[in-house]
Amino acid sequence: MIDNFSIAVTHGLLLLAMWRLIHRDDLDVEEPPERNKEPDGFLKPPSGSGSHSDA
Repeated sequence: MIDNFSIAVTHGLLLLAMWRLIHRDDLDVEEPPERNKEPDGFLKPPSGSGSHSDA
């Protein structure tokens, strides 16, 4: 009898914790990242003299 009661209590507490986590207002709110002032990656204009010579 005590075993069933302890399992029911622990499962009930887990369900309560899950319920409270699921219904938090800030759970699905995420601020977008700040944009870079200077672009990175492939869209960045080449820096330097502008001409490359391999010779």
